[in-house]
Amino acid sequence: MTATTTRTTTPAAGALASRFGPELRRETVAPLAPWSAVLTAGQVLTIVDVDGNQAVDFLVYDAVDTARAYSAQATLQGQDSVYLTAGSVLRSNEHDPLLTVVGTDVERHDTLGGACSKESNTLRYGHHTWSQHGCADNFLTELSKYGLGKRDQVSNVNWFMNVPVDPDGALGIVDGISAPGLSVSLRAERDVLVVVSNCPQINNPCNGFDPSRAEMIVSAGTSVATAGQEARA
Repeated sequence: MTATTTRTTTPAAGALASRFGPELRRETVAPLAPWSAVLTAGQVLTIVDVDGNQAVDFLVYDAVDTARAYSAQATLQGQDSVYLTAGSVLRSNEHDPLLTVVGTDVERHDTLGGACSKESNTLRYGHHTWSQHGCADNFLTELSKYGLGKRDQVSNVNWFMNVPVDPDGALGIVDGISAPGLSVSLRAERDVLVVVSNCPQINNPCNGFDPSRAEMIVSAGTSVATAGQEARA
């Protein structure tokens, strides 16, 4: 499956995007499909949960030096929280700021649940799931377009996914806390490669057992100089 621009959202969907300057690109990603883009510093990517309760798996790399990839450990250490919320900074393995959450309609986003794969599906849900498409497959498809491969795939963010952490440290994947048209907006703090898997998981509630569309809106945002000054502040 591939992304398409032929379907649009409701008028309210992605309302956050209008705050971030002229729209440069808008694409609707079909259920189960991958997507990627290179953002220049200052541009803003708004991800819209078009139909509601859809998890969107996400990777980000420094576009110039892809060895500087998103690190869940560095990100959580820098903010002292296991969730991403408004103001959270996604950091690389060198603690460089890659993206900042500049707006979100959803209270929190997951950093712990990981990406589904043939291996994890089989372990969690049984051998009958082996043939099911997974986010790991989507990531590898998109990474290959940039000369990257399996060894470059790092820990990921799950936008809109609800993963509560129990007092004993146990994780759960439960019904989402999003709704149709809600969105999250991310400002690039440097030139970055972003890679998306519009999650195909049908064995747990992260997509309401029915994967649906996501929309990607790239806005001009702020100038490179302004973005850099804010990132260093």
